[in-house]
Amino acid sequence: MKISESNVYSAEVLAVHHGAVNDEVEVVLDGGSERLTSIITNKSVKLLGIAQGKKVTVLFTQASVILIADSDGVRFSARNQLTGTVTSIKEGVVNARVSVRLDCGESVAAMISIDSLKSLGLEAGMRATALIKASNVILGMRE
Repeated sequence: MKISESNVYSAEVLAVHHGAVNDEVEVVLDGGSERLTSIITNKSVKLLGIAQGKKVTVLFTQASVILIADSDGVRFSARNQLTGTVTSIKEGVVNARVSVRLDCGESVAAMISIDSLKSLGLEAGMRATALIKASNVILGMRE
């Protein structure tokens, strides 16, 4: 599978919580304890055959990742909160690509503005948290 996104992971479905229109799918990334939640339609869950114990591919865009350098004790409504260490920053003219190595060994990439990079004061070696809304997490399954 070839995808134009770097935030692609293999995971196992822990649970599916059925709703009236959308389902909430909880997964754990392979090789770690990092959990993510995806909100997708009931129809997608059924068509893909998503069920507890099944293997899925998880992906989300770099643009859907919000980085926090210091939350100052604030809690957020985004269910997916992944904390790690900034490993690299590649600055462009307008945006910067920031890679955060999670404690489980996986990495998350975020595309943020240069202004945000400067206001956060991000540097390699700093701790950061990536927020990803559950509705931005896409699931795929091999046929």
